[in-house]
Order: sequence, then C-alpha cells, then structure tokens
Amino acid sequence: MPPLSLTTRLASSRALLRGRAVPTSSRVRRAFRATPCTARLDVDIRPASYDDELREKTAQARAWFGPALLPASTPTETFESARESFRMRAEFKIWHDGPRTYYAMCDSDTPKDPVEIVDFPMASERIRELMPLVLREVTATETLRRKLFQANFLTTTTGDAVVSLLYHRQLDDAWRAEADAMRTRLGIDVIGRARKQKLTLDKDFVVERVRVDGFRDLVSYKQLEGSFTQPNAGIAAQMLAWARSAAVSDDPNVDVSSTSTSTSTRDFLELYCGNGHFTIALAPLFRKCLATEISKTSVSAAQDNMRENGIENCVIARLSAEELCDALDGGREYTRLKDIDLTSYDLQTILVDPPRAGMGESVSKFCTRFDRIVYISCNPETLARDCETLCQTHDIKRFAVFDQFPYTPHLESGALLVKKTTA
Repeated sequence: MPPLSLTTRLASSRALLRGRAVPTSSRVRRAFRATPCTARLDVDIRPASYDDELREKTAQARAWFGPALLPASTPTETFESARESFRMRAEFKIWHDGPRTYYAMCDSDTPKDPVEIVDFPMASERIRELMPLVLREVTATETLRRKLFQANFLTTTTGDAVVSLLYHRQLDDAWRAEADAMRTRLGIDVIGRARKQKLTLDKDFVVERVRVDGFRDLVSYKQLEGSFTQPNAGIAAQMLAWARSAAVSDDPNVDVSSTSTSTSTRDFLELYCGNGHFTIALAPLFRKCLATEISKTSVSAAQDNMRENGIENCVIARLSAEELCDALDGGREYTRLKDIDLTSYDLQTILVDPPRAGMGESVSKFCTRFDRIVYISCNPETLARDCETLCQTHDIKRFAVFDQFPYTPHLESGALLVKKTTA
C-alpha cells in the first residue's frame, strides 16, 4: 500500500472512530485470518510527521470557535506527547484460529476480520513487556485459554499493572489456581471476568504517582480497573499543571507553585471530578473545595486519593452536575448533601471536565455565575458550542491543547474563561 498523506491518515482515523468506510488502496483479506494493518486501523507511530499532525489538529480545534469566541490574539498553549509508549492502558481482542491464539484489533465495520497485533508501540513499556508474556501464559493451558475473548492492560509509569481477562464462560477454582500462578510469575494483578462474575487476584487497581508543582511528595492516584483513567500519563501531568495555573492566573508565565490555602480566601467547585484527578492537584490553592461525581466507584476512589495525599479541605458529593446546580439554586433537598452546608462556601472558581457531549446549555448557564471557569474538554467541538453560552458573560483568556492521543484526530483542550468587566 502506498504511503497516505497526513490529511488522509487523520480522515481515515476519523472514519474508523465514526464507523464509516473511507477509500483506501484495494486489499484482499482471508476470512477469519490475521492481515497486515491498514490505514483505517492505524496502530503505527509516526514520529517523523508528529509535529505536522499536531499542528493540523490544533488548527481544526481552533476552527470550531471562530475569531469572535477565540481571537487570533489569544495564543494556543500546546502540550506535546511522548512520541511512543505513551498509553498506560490498552484493550485487545483475543482471537483463536484453530490451535493458534493472538492479540487482535478490528475495523469497526468488519468486526469479524481481525488484524493481528504483535507489538503496540503506542502502549507503555510495561504493556509492551507484558503482552508476549501474558499471551504465552494463557496459551500454555486450556484452563486459561478456553473461551478467552479479550485482554485489558492497565499500567502506571512506575510499573504497577493489572491485566483483566474476559471470558465467554464461568470461571472456576481451576481457573483461579492457574491465574494465580500466572500472577505470581509475572508480578502483576489479574482479574477474571465473565457474565455476572468478577474474580480479583490480588487487587483491582493500580496506583499512579505524579510530580505536581507545589507538592513536596509525589501525588498518588488510585486508578480502578474498569473505570475511567487518563490514558496518557505524561499529558495528564501537564494537564494538572495547566489547570493549577489557569485556576489562579490569566498569565501562563506566572509561577503558582507557592500558592496555598494559607493565602487563599476563595473556594473552589469541580463538576465531573472522577477519581479526584484535578481535585487533589487544585485543592491546595483554595480555602475549601466542593466536588461532585455521579459514579459511586469513582467517588470512593476520589475519597481514598484525598486521604492518601493528605487533602483535608475538600468534600465530594455523589451528585450529577444538574443536581448540584438545582441544589445551589435552592431547589429540592438532596439526602447526599445533608452534611454539607452549601451556604458556607464562597465559590468563585469552577473546573469542569465533562464527557464528550459537553455540558449542555443548562449547566453552561449555571457556570456563568462564577468568576473563573476552567474547562477541560475531550471534544473541542462541544467546548466551542458551550463557549457560545459562556462567552455571553465571560472572555476566553487562555486556550490550551493537550495531545492525549497522538496519531489520531482526537485532541484534548482547555479554556480559561474569566467574567467580563463592567464599565
């Protein structure tokens, strides 16, 4: 197949993610046989074209806003990824072809046409190290191999690893014994999953440790298997640094590492806090913090993370963003807020990190009451849409892009919006 242009590569990836076919060179595939990687299922790294690809993605992200919302005078703060071994988690199909078993991925519109994955250069060094070892283990015995259809890897920069094995059958004591022996040999934690069944050997989480300016020690994050975690650890650390800066300064060149609760009289609100990724990093900048998250497991992880990192000025409520908006506006009483005095907070700054769909008009309107809005987005299109509402009362003072997913059309972005001054 001849080399594809940058534009075609990105368009091909978009088509894969949206489930549409795109024209590529003709190819012949054998049914149910592994085939070479194609442009539409692109698992290769392209360090030589990285700068050009990121530049094109950045231009496309800014284009969603237009000059009225994001004038050319507002520069883009760009945070680049490592060129390879940047993904801390990965999921692979396990494909059985007679006696042979291998890792595979599939094009979205041809799920029965596997592409064998021998190596995955985007994955962390720990995942790449474990891939052949795990495959050797599960193919050595029918107890581990039989009806295995997927393997998920979750790792950290310090080498912690959980491998989840998914089956189309119930798991028994024989499976537990074999999996436990594999766990010991490889120095990992193993989870077996089947319909309505989960067996954990020994734990179902990893602990990532991140250097954050302003913290004497590394910040630790408990990351649960099966729950959302930031996939690119290097970019995640840069996002924390940017969010801390944007929360207190319009100027990206101002050092906020010495800012602490001892000098702050303002309070902070975070919606969609997940496992406390941003909450923990920003809490020392404020007097008190209130965070919300709808997922019960994420709330539990966030509370564990706050205790582990000595964060004592933050409370997490298990509420949706819409429910908290209603409560702050004097709506109905929520049992989960019975021990939280909302009137004791002087909430001037808010951070939001919504799903790809964005916040929507009602939550966006709610956010306009705050002086400073730090908006982290995994979809520049919905960020721009929400900013049409936010910019009725606020101006975008800072704009950033974070290349969380190199070599794909996806781009994380961040915007700092500050309330307009009145004459």
